[in-house]
Amino acid sequence: MESRIALIGIIVENERSVEKINAILHEHREYIVGRMGIPYHKRGVSVISVVIDAHSDVISSLSGKLGMLAHVNIKTIYSKIFQNENL
Repeated sequence: MESRIALIGIIVENERSVEKINAILHEHREYIVGRMGIPYHKRGVSVISVVIDAHSDVISSLSGKLGMLAHVNIKTIYSKIFQNENL
């Protein structure tokens, strides 16, 4: 099966959602390449970017779980680059 690189952009509109976000990201920690969080106090939100290298189904699962949280908006961008694990 082939893995892909993806960027998941997350906007958190309520601090109460952060604990759930962190728990979901922790479940997928083996696939996470890097993560950056920026609190934007002026607008009362936080912006998180997560780079992930995984199979498409894992990326979709993670995106779906995050997208179902209240006060959380996400967008996932997939790379066009695939890597065959057999190489």
